[in-house]
Amino acid sequence: MDSETKKKDKVVHYKQHNWGKGVIAVVVGIFLAMTVFGSFYNVSEQEQAIVTQFGKVVATNSAGLYFKVPFIQAVHMVDMTTHGIGIGYVIDGNGQNITVEDEGIMITSDFNFVDIDFYLEYKVNDPVAYYYNTNDPETIMKNVALACIRSTVIDYPVDEVITTAKGQIQSDVKELLSKKLTEQNVGLSVVNVSVQDAEPPTNEIKQAFKAVETAKQGKETAVNNAKKYQNEQVPAAEAEADRIVQNAEGAKASRIAEAEGEAAKFNSMYEEYSKYPLITKQRLFYETIENVLPGTKLIITDGQTQEILPLDNFSNEMEGIAASSAASTQEEETTEGE
Repeated sequence: MDSETKKKDKVVHYKQHNWGKGVIAVVVGIFLAMTVFGSFYNVSEQEQAIVTQFGKVVATNSAGLYFKVPFIQAVHMVDMTTHGIGIGYVIDGNGQNITVEDEGIMITSDFNFVDIDFYLEYKVNDPVAYYYNTNDPETIMKNVALACIRSTVIDYPVDEVITTAKGQIQSDVKELLSKKLTEQNVGLSVVNVSVQDAEPPTNEIKQAFKAVETAKQGKETAVNNAKKYQNEQVPAAEAEADRIVQNAEGAKASRIAEAEGEAAKFNSMYEEYSKYPLITKQRLFYETIENVLPGTKLIITDGQTQEILPLDNFSNEMEGIAASSAASTQEEETTEGE
């Protein structure tokens, strides 16, 4: 019995020993597998890897397959793609916009309130600063963005915020936010800032601003119509002015030429007058009478000769009598000859 018991104890001890070796082998195999597979890591194109050793950054890697010292070095992946958040609203799981109460309410330079929503696009530009400098860089960025938006919107009157100044506000907010994020050093950069919506906070004010916008559009239409009328009328007026000026220039040249001709005529007459004063006076007198009384029969006397009026009738009668006498004489001569 003792020998059999000893044999049994030996068998049990052998089995226990082999089982222990098997467990150890499995543990060692798992350890080796973990060591081998944990020594390599892959970085995608949308990520960057931060490699730390005892809490200290030793490398940052972009896309590719890399080796690290197992159990000593650790790898932290950082997403480098562009992300977006709403300011004044949030986007739920169904893609619907849900307004965040009072987040988008801003005060303007003319002490009015406006409800304005922004969409902010950003990405990581410094993986180390993003991962280590703050616990929640996105929250810090959003708070800084809200401060930048408020400090920008307050420089504009409410009607410009709602209508014409959206593009300028976007540009100003982006520039200011980029500067502030650089100062905060949270590892984030602004890609784009866009105004999603801007409207008065109450329905009554909304209606008032719609009326203002309608009036502005009416003003623009009236201005455009006035410019169109101006463009039509101004060329016609300029053409008419040119015509009047040209006519005046022609009349001026004609008057000058006529005056120069009269002056030359007068000079030549004066030369003749200097030579023969009496004859020139008489000729000028006769020419003047002919011009003043054209076709009129006029008898000039010395003032002592008796005048018989009307001269025209007397002259006509004398001409008739003379003509009759001449005809009678001619008839008598003809009879005598026969």
